[in-house]
Amino acid sequence: MKIYSWNVNGLRAVIKKGDFQKFIAKHKPDILCLQETKAEREQVVVDLPDYEEYWNSAGTKGYSGTAIFSRTKPLKVINGFSKAVMKKFQLVDSEGRDSADEGRVISAEFAKFYVVSVYTPNAKDDLSRLPLRHKHWDPAFLAHCKALEKKKPVIFCGDLNVAHTELDLANPKPNVGNKGFTDEERAGFQAFVDAGFVDSFRMFTQGNGHYSWWSQRSNCRARNIGWRIDYVLVSKSLAKQVKAAGIHTDVMGSDHCPVSITLK
Repeated sequence: MKIYSWNVNGLRAVIKKGDFQKFIAKHKPDILCLQETKAEREQVVVDLPDYEEYWNSAGTKGYSGTAIFSRTKPLKVINGFSKAVMKKFQLVDSEGRDSADEGRVISAEFAKFYVVSVYTPNAKDDLSRLPLRHKHWDPAFLAHCKALEKKKPVIFCGDLNVAHTELDLANPKPNVGNKGFTDEERAGFQAFVDAGFVDSFRMFTQGNGHYSWWSQRSNCRARNIGWRIDYVLVSKSLAKQVKAAGIHTDVMGSDHCPVSITLK
């Protein structure tokens, strides 16, 4: 079984360019998790009759959004966090409304595991969203995954908007303290590892030079001046079932490329 994750940075644009169709035809994912769909389902013409589609679009049109496409129909699909998690980690306002209604999480339950597609909030250049990210979002997402894990193993994947270590970006030293490489964001990722989730790519590949996102300035992609901020993490109990993990830099159409695992 092949599980892919891709921040498409606007699904309509990727389809219009033909890159989405080429990707599906070549890679044939069994489960595909998308981030930054930037659309509601009715706005997108997707001709994929072999797939079930599940969307969690943002309240703001043309912004954020996640989706899961699957050849196998899930037992259940959950949009967002539970009310208990939202309340505990203060992601609701004083009237109980979702203060982060951006379609950032969608979870699908299958026979032997859950698959979660996640688009983690960006801390922003001025780090104005870092407190939300560090104190509320990252702990809430971890709590969400651990709650699912009580029932069966979890695979979560997506754009986590952080480079975990210095090996995960081309220029670590000048970026220390910048968005995506602050101590707080890196600690948020480390908390997933400490809680027993395994970074699948690092099971097979070490060292630097392996990136999933490149700035659209200064020809960064062609020069491979990038960041590894897209991940597939799995419950420790599933790690032995992962027989391959990859970053697919050949896939164009977005400033991110897909990442994947293959399960036995």
